[in-house]
Amino acid sequence: MLKTFAIIGAIAVVVIAGILIYAATKPDSFRVQRVVLINAPPDKVFPLINDIKAWTAWSPYEKKDPAMKRTYGAVTAGKGATYAWEGNKEVGQGSMEVVESGPRKVLIKLDFLKPFEAHNMGEFLIDPKGDGTSVTWATYGPSPYISKVIGTFMNIDDMIGRDFEKGLADLKAAAEKK
Repeated sequence: MLKTFAIIGAIAVVVIAGILIYAATKPDSFRVQRVVLINAPPDKVFPLINDIKAWTAWSPYEKKDPAMKRTYGAVTAGKGATYAWEGNKEVGQGSMEVVESGPRKVLIKLDFLKPFEAHNMGEFLIDPKGDGTSVTWATYGPSPYISKVIGTFMNIDDMIGRDFEKGLADLKAAAEKK
Protein backbone atom coordinates (compact mmCIF):
# COMPACT_ATOMS: atom_id res chain seq x y z
CA MET A 1 0.00 0.00 0.00
CA LEU A 2 2.80 2.41 0.94
CA LYS A 3 4.61 1.56 -2.30
CA THR A 4 1.45 2.43 -4.30
CA PHE A 5 1.21 5.84 -2.60
CA ALA A 6 4.90 6.45 -3.30
CA ILE A 7 4.38 5.67 -7.00
CA ILE A 8 1.29 7.89 -7.20
CA GLY A 9 3.18 10.66 -5.39
CA ALA A 10 6.13 10.39 -7.77
CA ILE A 11 3.83 10.49 -10.80
CA ALA A 12 2.06 13.57 -9.38
CA VAL A 13 5.41 15.33 -8.84
CA VAL A 14 6.52 14.53 -12.40
CA VAL A 15 3.20 15.77 -13.85
CA ILE A 16 3.28 19.00 -11.82
CA ALA A 17 6.93 19.59 -12.70
CA GLY A 18 6.08 19.00 -16.38
CA ILE A 19 3.28 21.56 -16.25
CA LEU A 20 5.52 24.11 -14.52
CA ILE A 21 8.33 23.58 -17.02
CA TYR A 22 5.92 23.77 -19.96
CA ALA A 23 4.43 27.01 -18.57
CA ALA A 24 7.92 28.53 -18.39
CA THR A 25 8.28 28.07 -22.16
CA LYS A 26 5.19 30.20 -22.94
CA PRO A 27 5.65 33.77 -24.25
CA ASP A 28 6.24 36.62 -21.82
CA SER A 29 3.42 38.67 -23.34
CA PHE A 30 0.01 38.11 -24.91
CA ARG A 31 -2.21 39.75 -27.51
CA VAL A 32 -5.85 39.01 -28.26
CA GLN A 33 -7.61 40.75 -31.12
CA ARG A 34 -10.69 40.58 -33.27
CA VAL A 35 -11.78 42.56 -36.34
CA VAL A 36 -15.18 43.55 -37.72
CA LEU A 37 -16.26 45.40 -40.85
CA ILE A 38 -18.94 47.97 -40.05
CA ASN A 39 -21.21 49.39 -42.75
CA ALA A 40 -20.83 52.94 -41.50
CA PRO A 41 -18.17 55.61 -42.00
CA PRO A 42 -15.44 56.10 -39.37
CA ASP A 43 -17.05 59.33 -38.13
CA LYS A 44 -20.06 57.25 -36.96
CA VAL A 45 -17.88 54.58 -35.32
CA PHE A 46 -15.21 56.69 -33.62
CA PRO A 47 -17.53 58.47 -31.11
CA LEU A 48 -18.85 55.11 -29.88
CA ILE A 49 -15.31 54.07 -28.95
CA ASN A 50 -13.83 57.43 -27.98
CA ASP A 51 -16.59 58.35 -25.49
CA ILE A 52 -16.43 55.96 -22.54
CA LYS A 53 -20.07 56.66 -21.64
CA ALA A 54 -21.08 55.36 -25.11
CA TRP A 55 -19.63 51.94 -24.23
CA THR A 56 -22.86 51.02 -22.41
CA ALA A 57 -24.42 50.58 -25.88
CA TRP A 58 -21.97 47.93 -27.05
CA SER A 59 -19.40 46.72 -24.49
CA PRO A 60 -20.02 43.07 -23.56
CA TYR A 61 -18.68 43.75 -20.06
CA GLU A 62 -21.42 46.29 -19.40
CA LYS A 63 -24.00 43.55 -20.04
CA LYS A 64 -22.33 40.95 -17.83
CA ASP A 65 -23.27 42.94 -14.74
CA PRO A 66 -26.06 45.51 -15.22
CA ALA A 67 -25.73 46.42 -11.50
CA MET A 68 -22.04 47.22 -11.90
CA LYS A 69 -20.90 50.36 -10.09
CA ARG A 70 -19.42 52.82 -12.61
CA THR A 71 -17.38 55.90 -11.80
CA TYR A 72 -16.56 58.31 -14.61
CA GLY A 73 -13.81 60.89 -14.38
CA ALA A 74 -14.23 64.59 -15.18
CA VAL A 75 -13.27 63.78 -18.79
CA THR A 76 -15.24 60.95 -20.48
CA ALA A 77 -14.18 61.29 -24.12
CA GLY A 78 -10.79 61.49 -25.76
CA LYS A 79 -7.33 61.52 -24.24
CA GLY A 80 -7.48 61.71 -20.46
CA ALA A 81 -10.93 60.11 -20.18
CA THR A 82 -11.15 57.84 -17.15
CA TYR A 83 -13.54 55.21 -15.92
CA ALA A 84 -13.56 52.80 -12.99
CA TRP A 85 -15.84 49.85 -12.35
CA GLU A 86 -16.67 47.41 -9.60
CA GLY A 87 -18.91 44.49 -10.36
CA ASN A 88 -19.63 40.82 -10.02
CA LYS A 89 -17.07 38.04 -10.50
CA GLU A 90 -17.44 38.22 -14.30
CA VAL A 91 -16.34 41.86 -14.58
CA GLY A 92 -14.32 42.28 -11.41
CA GLN A 93 -12.87 45.63 -10.47
CA GLY A 94 -10.55 47.98 -12.26
CA SER A 95 -10.04 51.22 -14.10
CA MET A 96 -9.08 52.52 -17.50
CA GLU A 97 -7.68 55.69 -18.99
CA VAL A 98 -7.62 56.79 -22.62
CA VAL A 99 -3.94 57.58 -23.24
CA GLU A 100 -4.19 58.22 -26.99
CA SER A 101 -7.17 59.28 -29.05
CA GLY A 102 -7.43 60.05 -32.72
CA PRO A 103 -9.80 59.26 -35.56
CA ARG A 104 -7.84 56.11 -36.46
CA LYS A 105 -6.71 54.85 -33.05
CA VAL A 106 -7.84 54.82 -29.43
CA LEU A 107 -5.35 53.43 -26.90
CA ILE A 108 -6.43 52.61 -23.36
CA LYS A 109 -4.45 51.78 -20.23
CA LEU A 110 -6.29 49.00 -18.37
CA ASP A 111 -5.69 48.28 -14.70
CA PHE A 112 -7.51 45.27 -13.27
CA LEU A 113 -7.64 44.76 -9.51
CA LYS A 114 -10.09 41.84 -9.19
CA PRO A 115 -10.49 38.94 -9.72
CA PHE A 116 -6.72 39.25 -10.29
CA GLU A 117 -4.32 42.12 -10.72
CA ALA A 118 -3.19 42.86 -14.26
CA HIS A 119 -1.97 45.90 -16.15
CA ASN A 120 -2.63 45.76 -19.89
CA MET A 121 -3.39 47.94 -22.87
CA GLY A 122 -6.55 48.08 -24.95
CA GLU A 123 -6.38 49.23 -28.55
CA PHE A 124 -8.95 50.12 -31.16
CA LEU A 125 -7.81 50.65 -34.74
CA ILE A 126 -10.38 52.37 -36.95
CA ASP A 127 -9.67 52.05 -40.67
CA PRO A 128 -11.84 53.32 -43.54
CA LYS A 129 -12.70 50.53 -45.99
CA GLY A 130 -14.71 51.85 -48.94
CA ASP A 131 -18.04 53.05 -47.51
CA GLY A 132 -17.44 51.19 -44.27
CA THR A 133 -14.99 50.92 -41.43
CA SER A 134 -12.76 48.09 -40.25
CA VAL A 135 -12.41 48.06 -36.47
CA THR A 136 -9.74 46.03 -34.70
CA TRP A 137 -10.18 45.56 -30.95
CA ALA A 138 -7.08 44.24 -29.19
CA THR A 139 -5.74 43.85 -25.71
CA TYR A 140 -2.16 43.03 -24.89
CA GLY A 141 0.29 43.03 -22.04
CA PRO A 142 2.75 41.03 -20.01
CA SER A 143 2.14 37.41 -19.22
CA PRO A 144 3.55 36.74 -15.74
CA TYR A 145 4.43 33.20 -14.76
CA ILE A 146 1.12 32.53 -12.96
CA SER A 147 -0.73 33.55 -16.16
CA LYS A 148 1.43 31.12 -18.12
CA VAL A 149 0.50 28.31 -15.71
CA ILE A 150 -3.21 29.16 -15.94
CA GLY A 151 -2.81 29.40 -19.72
CA THR A 152 -1.83 25.74 -19.87
CA PHE A 153 -5.41 24.91 -18.85
CA MET A 154 -7.42 27.87 -20.21
CA ASN A 155 -7.14 29.58 -23.59
CA ILE A 156 -7.09 33.34 -23.00
CA ASP A 157 -7.61 34.06 -26.71
CA ASP A 158 -10.83 32.05 -26.73
CA MET A 159 -12.11 33.57 -23.49
CA ILE A 160 -11.45 37.23 -24.30
CA GLY A 161 -11.98 36.71 -28.01
CA ARG A 162 -15.61 35.64 -27.52
CA ASP A 163 -16.25 38.84 -25.55
CA PHE A 164 -14.58 40.94 -28.25
CA GLU A 165 -16.66 39.25 -30.98
CA LYS A 166 -19.87 40.01 -29.07
CA GLY A 167 -18.78 43.59 -28.38
CA LEU A 168 -17.78 44.23 -31.98
CA ALA A 169 -21.11 42.82 -33.21
CA ASP A 170 -22.93 45.20 -30.85
CA LEU A 171 -20.66 48.10 -31.91
CA LYS A 172 -21.50 47.30 -35.53
CA ALA A 173 -25.24 47.31 -34.76
CA ALA A 174 -25.00 50.61 -32.86
CA ALA A 175 -22.95 52.34 -35.59
CA GLU A 176 -25.11 51.06 -38.43
CA LYS A 177 -28.38 52.26 -36.86
CA LYS A 178 -27.14 55.82 -36.29
